[in-house]
Amino acid sequence: MAFSIGGLVSGLETATMINQLMQLEARPQTLLKNKVAGTQTLVSALQALNTRVADLGKVAAETAKPRALDIYTGTSTSEKVTVTTAEGASAGGLDLEVVQLAKAQVSVSALLSDWPESANILTIALQDGREIDVDTAGKNLDQVIKAVNDSGAGVVATKVSVGTDPANPQYRLQFASKATGAAQEFSVSLGAERFDTLEVSKAQDAEVLIWGGIQSIKSASNTFTDLLPGISVALAADTPVGEKTSITVTRDEEAVTAKAKALVDGLTDLFAFIAKNSSVTVSTSTGSTTAKGGIFTGDSSVRDIEQRMLTATISPIDGRSPSEIGISITKEGAIEFDAEKFGKAMKEDSAWAEKVVQTIAGRVETVAKEASDQYDGAITQRIQGQESLVKTLNDQVTEWDTRLAMRRSTLERTWAQLEVTLNSLQSQGDWLSSQLATLPAWGSNKK
Repeated sequence: MAFSIGGLVSGLETATMINQLMQLEARPQTLLKNKVAGTQTLVSALQALNTRVADLGKVAAETAKPRALDIYTGTSTSEKVTVTTAEGASAGGLDLEVVQLAKAQVSVSALLSDWPESANILTIALQDGREIDVDTAGKNLDQVIKAVNDSGAGVVATKVSVGTDPANPQYRLQFASKATGAAQEFSVSLGAERFDTLEVSKAQDAEVLIWGGIQSIKSASNTFTDLLPGISVALAADTPVGEKTSITVTRDEEAVTAKAKALVDGLTDLFAFIAKNSSVTVSTSTGSTTAKGGIFTGDSSVRDIEQRMLTATISPIDGRSPSEIGISITKEGAIEFDAEKFGKAMKEDSAWAEKVVQTIAGRVETVAKEASDQYDGAITQRIQGQESLVKTLNDQVTEWDTRLAMRRSTLERTWAQLEVTLNSLQSQGDWLSSQLATLPAWGSNKK
């Protein structure tokens, strides 16, 4: 980098003058930078708006699904019996009595110190007719256990230490089915010989009686899936045999209300965000009043989305207003949800209340998708357009960097040349002055 001190000859602050001139030259670039900053702020605000609209669309899509508001809850009179509900559930009830719980088969071998050297093939015969052969030739007890567990027979082998003599440890092999249920029954044999095992737990299904013992129902596990449509009943592992319970399934009005409220909360959040970024701030200073708009003030595309969302929410359904079920617009333009009014509407006509919520959800989902779709949503395209503008403006700012650098270089050369010229003129003036000083005074040689 060249080093120079301007104004040594002329006495002028040339560096200051060049900087001031460059500030004037850079005004177009400064305007571009300000525009970049403003556009980036708009992009950030649009991205935040897009996120809110997309999130609202997801909530609306879930709420608009068929039977999304058919929410039921189940209760049991026994703490040992749990009732769960799923899609397709409906109100109802059932009395049942526990006959037995599901069990896995557990068998144990005779005492062993190691695996017999003469044993080559261990065969596990399953209830479905399959026979799984496990190669045990040349294996010790631990290796046999691993081979059984890796065989895919659905049987887990475990070594249990039962001896007390360190010199001659004694073990029993425990064989247990991985799953419960009568279908998990198995037997173990060595070649043609049945392996000497003792069955300590028989594989069995869980069983309950309903309708006072008229009907028996069995399950391979302690869970009776879809005992009623969409209703499953699970028995605790310590449920006593003979335990009696009544299960009841009713509509979960609190869950339905929560879904409706979540939809309205999403709308409220969206409208509040738009209002906050569209408000005009008025300030007074030294006798003058100024007004400053928000980032969305006067933005027709944002205003259009807001209006469409509002229309989707409060438009009548079959000639009736959503306010009848507690979804209404305030005088300030906000959406509010009256849970008490909604609960009353659910009790009076749940089908109508659900229809209103799902219709609103469907309309909101449509508007949200058209606005925030990741490919052709209106806000998405707007963001892409503004990001493209930022790129173009930044390219122009970069071009101005080059242009301004060249301009500064030109000014510095011009002022440097001026200094050289002034120095030359000053030198000539000094020479002329010295020459004039050697001339005799005018009239000094007259006689």
